[in-house]
Amino acid sequence: MSLPQSAVSSFFKEQLGLAKMAIPSWFTFAFLLSLLVLHAEAKAFDPYKVLGVEKNATQREIQKAFHKLSLIYHPDKNKSKGAQEKFAVINNAYDFLSDEEKRKNYDRKREKQGATGFDAGHPGDGGGYTYSTSSGPGQSEFTSGPGGSQHMGGQGSSWTGFNIGDIFSKFFGDFGGSNWFQSSPKSIRAINSNVFEKEISDQGMTWLLLSHTSSSQQGKQNYESIIEEVASLLQGAIRVGSINCETEYSLCKDLGMLPGRAPRLFVYSYKVNEKGSLKEYKGDLVTKNAETFCQYHLPRFSERISLNHFDLSSSHVERYPVVMLLSTRKDTPVIWRVLSGLYHKRFTFYDAEVHDVSEPDVKKLGVGALPAVIGWLSNGEKHILKSGISVKDLKSATKDLSSMLHSFEKKNKKAASSKQTDSAERQLPLLTASNSDDLCGDKTPVCIIGAFRTTRSRERLESLLFKVSQKSLSRRKNVASGSKDSVSYTLLDAGKQASFLSAFDKSGYKSSSKILVAFKPRKGKFAAFKGHMNVEKVERFISSVLIGDVEFSRTRQKPVLK
Repeated sequence: MSLPQSAVSSFFKEQLGLAKMAIPSWFTFAFLLSLLVLHAEAKAFDPYKVLGVEKNATQREIQKAFHKLSLIYHPDKNKSKGAQEKFAVINNAYDFLSDEEKRKNYDRKREKQGATGFDAGHPGDGGGYTYSTSSGPGQSEFTSGPGGSQHMGGQGSSWTGFNIGDIFSKFFGDFGGSNWFQSSPKSIRAINSNVFEKEISDQGMTWLLLSHTSSSQQGKQNYESIIEEVASLLQGAIRVGSINCETEYSLCKDLGMLPGRAPRLFVYSYKVNEKGSLKEYKGDLVTKNAETFCQYHLPRFSERISLNHFDLSSSHVERYPVVMLLSTRKDTPVIWRVLSGLYHKRFTFYDAEVHDVSEPDVKKLGVGALPAVIGWLSNGEKHILKSGISVKDLKSATKDLSSMLHSFEKKNKKAASSKQTDSAERQLPLLTASNSDDLCGDKTPVCIIGAFRTTRSRERLESLLFKVSQKSLSRRKNVASGSKDSVSYTLLDAGKQASFLSAFDKSGYKSSSKILVAFKPRKGKFAAFKGHMNVEKVERFISSVLIGDVEFSRTRQKPVLK
């Protein structure tokens, strides 16, 4: 760009006057020199020339040119003086040309004015002149002219990657460790060891962290700009922070985050295992690439399953409530990965790809619209938590679904509390030799026997059988009444009564942790139910037994209890 001489002169005079009033006279020369350098940078800025591409270059050609220059000037690869500033200019140029909207605006103004860079302002803007390097966080702008003003972007201004804070630092040092032009944006949280321990370490949230010192300020604003843009794009999925490794030296050293001449960028990731770990971003300083890197390292605590092979393990149900997302996405959606981190060790997460609510497996779950979230309490009760989910943006979706999970968690705690309160009331008798005639003798038309091998299996079976026994369809009546419709519900210790179970199965069902046997003592016939059990499935089995829809087999021998 080429600013009219009158505008430049007017600007310098005004700034020189401000400098005399606001800072000591010995600043004047350096400040004026810095403005001249900035003007020279602004004048020379032409993104096409910076990347060495033609005006009609394709996005592929622009990307290749940027990558080639990055290999030469990236701070991690080039430690020579001036490489950082050069890379910032290259990055800025790529930011313009990779964004079609910015590129069109640039080309339009360039053709209109017949000069490189941005030049004279449009008519009607007060006769001012505008130079701008970018839009969004960290933008730098200079406007001058009648009624105009001078503004250098509020977050440590950087014109074409040239940092005004660096100029003053080079001339006058760091003024006792403070940096007048390099304070981090408010959206980037300052992290100390206490915050790291309480809010970051193994807390389930992904963080994008910048480590820096006063000697690694070159390009810091560019890093901060990228961090802010990524945070905006992934709002609700990640948080961002900055660690000053001078004041937090021990933390940076312990974490392996100490920077060199340039700042370093890390993601606190849960991709590898349940424990969080730091992964350094070493790619090009481009928002899209950094965003992809962050997405890749979001939590992956949701198990991807095939719905037609899904078997809800009782061990999971017993420990945590279960939630499952059904969507048409081929991969686990970002929002579900975020939630799986935030609620890790509070829920067991699953997700499955489905195509339509008319699919048999989806219909069986009772889902009316996709995407949908289904939940199972620890006692096995199924709930449709949300269906036909509409996502406005990542942040609001995280908030809404977090609220849903929080409510379901409270419901699960209430159910667990109720289970403890009612446990004495719903205890089922344990079948032994001493009570076998009363519970499962010839006078009992059908006895439902829940055989278990572990304490957990016993609790699960007892809970299920108690609930089903309260249903009218199960026709549970007092055995002593002699009613032909009476059904007896009892438990059996499979480990101690192996010979009893061998009358039904040669192996005694040794491969199953729990099994349900419907036994007709007078006829010597039985039917067995194995696999995943919940209230609906157990009730369906017992109802089928009572109405004769289940095929019974003869026992191998007469069951004998010890």
